[in-house]
Amino acid sequence: MDRSAVLPEPLVPDVLTKPPRFERLHPNLSINFQLNRWLGWMTADAHDDVAAAAARAGGYEEFTGEFLALGDRLFAADRPLDAAFCYRAAEFFLPPGDQRKAPARRRFTETLRMLYQIRPEHTGAVPYQGGSLPTYRFGVPGKGTVVLFGGFDSYVEEFFPMMLAIARRGYQVIAFEGPGQGGALEDCGLHLTRDWQLPVGAVLDHFGLDQVTLLGISLGGGLAIRAAAGEPRIARVICDDILTDFLACNLRPFLAGERAVVKALLRLRAIRLLDVLLRRKMNKDPLAEWGITQGEHVLGVSSPYQYLASLALYVTADVSGRVRADALLLAGAEDHYVPLTQLTDQITTLTAARSVTARVFTRDEQAQNHVQVGNIALSVQVILDWLDSIGKRHSQPGPA
Repeated sequence: MDRSAVLPEPLVPDVLTKPPRFERLHPNLSINFQLNRWLGWMTADAHDDVAAAAARAGGYEEFTGEFLALGDRLFAADRPLDAAFCYRAAEFFLPPGDQRKAPARRRFTETLRMLYQIRPEHTGAVPYQGGSLPTYRFGVPGKGTVVLFGGFDSYVEEFFPMMLAIARRGYQVIAFEGPGQGGALEDCGLHLTRDWQLPVGAVLDHFGLDQVTLLGISLGGGLAIRAAAGEPRIARVICDDILTDFLACNLRPFLAGERAVVKALLRLRAIRLLDVLLRRKMNKDPLAEWGITQGEHVLGVSSPYQYLASLALYVTADVSGRVRADALLLAGAEDHYVPLTQLTDQITTLTAARSVTARVFTRDEQAQNHVQVGNIALSVQVILDWLDSIGKRHSQPGPA
């Protein structure tokens, strides 16, 4: 018997059973979203601790200090799950090279593996371009295999509750970190690629897989479309959420006039001028400074111009017409990262898909945000119901 088929028994409660909740914990839109993101994976007891720490954190430097300290206090109080996500919250906003970043990441990942009882048979590494892609494997392929990955800034360990929920429904789950993500980036130096069919293909080859479901989260929703366009072994693709134009998402916080100037300078390849303007913005705007610095690290580039020029390559319109899989497209009605118009863009360009299903999540469901932060359990349920319905549809015999 394949020992990876035996599902772990977590030492923590199933966080997907918590009541839905998204609230204003911080005046900064980005910080507030991230706080709600982490709270979604923590215990119900964490709310007051996180709210108090957030109230004391005005900017990113204060934020990281507060949450590293809170992580230490909660760990000492025998609350390891909440502590782990406090370390992750702090690590998220620490710049590359900060000496606190690697230890915080290690405490987060090691604690989650312990709490979710991840055993050696559940873990592995897929060789890839001189490095490796970290993987987790759960369940049996009774109903098929779901290959899952995150986006631009996630660690795949964050999604243990989602993986186990899918595995309990009768699917084999193989989750991996690709170039630019988690251990593939931090341990192997593999930078993000838009040619996502390459790491996906390496995973499928390694495990001998065919006719899989590909599930991409956040930027992974756009990468999943790009992979499905170039990898015929993908029979179903799930975008949680859709993301058709990464540059547009990153320029969204800019003023309209600033966006127009940046796009024009990119078209003109005005490298020096654009670098000067962006560095000025970074000096005035902590969000821009953090985002561009982290982006350079993930993409393996060394200037703001190179960062934005690279982002412009992460689109789906040029490949969507080659996707022949069944597609499930998820979107938040008030996603502050991805404009809802990108859902329409993705639907209209999937001209060869076998089927296209779209679901918009709303404020009434507490799921209106990016990747349904506030009610992730609902999105998981939608995904599971769609997988089962697609499986039944394709298992029915055709007309005689």
